[in-house]
Amino acid sequence: MARRVAVVGALGRMGEAVRAAVDLHPDLELHAALEGAGHPGLGTELAAGVVVRDDPKAVLQGCDVAIDFSVPAATLANLRVAAEAGVAYVTGTTGFDAAGKALIAAQAERIPVVHAPNFSVSVNVLIWLVREAARKLGPEYDAELFEIHHSQKRDAPSGTALRLAEAVAEGRGGNSPLRLSREGEVGARREGEIGVAALRGGDNAGEHTVYFVGGGERIELVHRSHTRDHFARGAVRAAGWLTGKPAGLYPIEEILGLL
Repeated sequence: MARRVAVVGALGRMGEAVRAAVDLHPDLELHAALEGAGHPGLGTELAAGVVVRDDPKAVLQGCDVAIDFSVPAATLANLRVAAEAGVAYVTGTTGFDAAGKALIAAQAERIPVVHAPNFSVSVNVLIWLVREAARKLGPEYDAELFEIHHSQKRDAPSGTALRLAEAVAEGRGGNSPLRLSREGEVGARREGEIGVAALRGGDNAGEHTVYFVGGGERIELVHRSHTRDHFARGAVRAAGWLTGKPAGLYPIEEILGLL
């Protein structure tokens, strides 16, 4: 029997990509669709019996798993409803502060949850490569990150850029200070710091470059997204894997075999 999926933000750009990926998955089916109150698409029928609604409790009823790419406040509210209903939750929402991440972990004590800044298989392989490069190169190589996204992205730096910076720190075996901007008389580069620069413009689906800069040479590790399809496919893959698992906060690396 196919697992029943609810798509949160079903009419957004990522919601559309997720719905298309669900349609291609042999073990999943679109069962419900959620949008915010006042959305002009409320009442739209997306498939037989699947109408866009704004009541999360009603939408999640009878579902096995929800997939959510929205904004932090909406994700936390809908995740709480999912936990009460016993519905597994996959979310790629970024921009959470420490308190928001703690709330996600708390709900994961009740239901299985996957929260990842990026569901692309190749991006997660990049994260693995960055960690290994930082481990092999050591602190003699300065680490800098660059990312660019579309003009409508709300958070900066991207969650993926921050995860890449975290991977550098993991590879170095400890904490490394982040430098999120440089302006004016900032002085010499601090030892061990990781610089992150963010650009916004157009319809760019996402581009990340990690630089390891040494004396007279550098390594560049790059990922460029041209569509959102691979993010959606990864999230749907996670939904299929997560359904039926015991409660817990599962890392995307476990799903992809990168641990």
